[in-house]
Amino acid sequence: MCMPLPRRLFGFVAVVQSVLFLTHFFLYETWAFSPGGSGTHGGLGIGLALGFLSVSFFAASLLAHRYTNAVLRGFYRVAAIWLGLLTFLLVAAISAWIYFGVARLLGIDVNFHWTVELLFGAAVVIGLLGVFNAGWTRVTRATVRLANLPVAWRGRRAALISDLHLGHVRNGSFLRRMVRKILREEPHAIFIAGDLYDGTAIDAGRAAEPLNKLTAPHGVYFVAGNHEQFGDDGKYLRAIEAAGVRVLSNEKVEVDGLQIMGVPYRNATQKGHLASALRGMGVDRERASILLTHAPDHPEIAEAAGVSLQLSGHTHLGQFLPWSWMARRVYRQFVYGLSRIGKMQVFTSSGAGTWGPPLRLGSKPEIVVLEFE
Repeated sequence: MCMPLPRRLFGFVAVVQSVLFLTHFFLYETWAFSPGGSGTHGGLGIGLALGFLSVSFFAASLLAHRYTNAVLRGFYRVAAIWLGLLTFLLVAAISAWIYFGVARLLGIDVNFHWTVELLFGAAVVIGLLGVFNAGWTRVTRATVRLANLPVAWRGRRAALISDLHLGHVRNGSFLRRMVRKILREEPHAIFIAGDLYDGTAIDAGRAAEPLNKLTAPHGVYFVAGNHEQFGDDGKYLRAIEAAGVRVLSNEKVEVDGLQIMGVPYRNATQKGHLASALRGMGVDRERASILLTHAPDHPEIAEAAGVSLQLSGHTHLGQFLPWSWMARRVYRQFVYGLSRIGKMQVFTSSGAGTWGPPLRLGSKPEIVVLEFE
């Protein structure tokens, strides 16, 4: 018998919040520790600040799913940035204790608090560089050679963008910048591989308005991601369609002999559901085809169905360590970039936005431009 969702969610929140509290307590103890016992560098103010920060992201997230205003957006951004910095501060604290322990074993006298200050300062600088990097969207170019590609499509370009995560960190102004960047590339077709929205409270129609300017001779196509489908995705899909974008939901369109298909996240998470959706669309194995689906979860199913090229996002390439390492463990060669399975190629984008901490190190926010040969 399955545990009711609210109970499971409460359990998850309790576990994660406990981990966050213990992490902040560890930071406080690291900062306050005095090897000689002659004094403390901690204080009530630092303790209270860290206590508040330990609950800030969950508090901001809960509020953000119900409300939206300038003050809450500011609070959410600060809490999200702090969550990202926390990872680097934790590594710095652990490093300080290892350095102190090794020095003691070797009989070397070190100034522990000076070491902590130096490492914490470096952690903050690295984290802020990650925030800057997350706001610098690049254009990634790749050439894709597809068997049986219609002559009309040879030399044509398509833009792929995913994971914008419009919400309390990024909004319509961010989408307008992405639209301008895409249009400068003059693509023949545009693919949006899900998670246009973050899932927080937002005026979906107003946020999607910049898509009205996004045009291409052979169409603009969208497929829903997990963040659109946390609940009822109707308000998001209606807003996207109202902006003139074709939403593909287990369907196929043909443009100059090229098959373009879309399977939303909810229908692609299980192998059987994905296989059934692809059978229902009637993929012609003798002609080139593109499958737009949010996550590169089951590329072997798409390959078995005769798909030529799968376009996905979702992974964010982990955004930064240790999550980038975990993403590589989960998605293997499909975590990022152009890869191959059997006769099918897969391109996974690292996405244009971020989820949670607006921070990237070891990954870049991107718009992908594919040229077909």
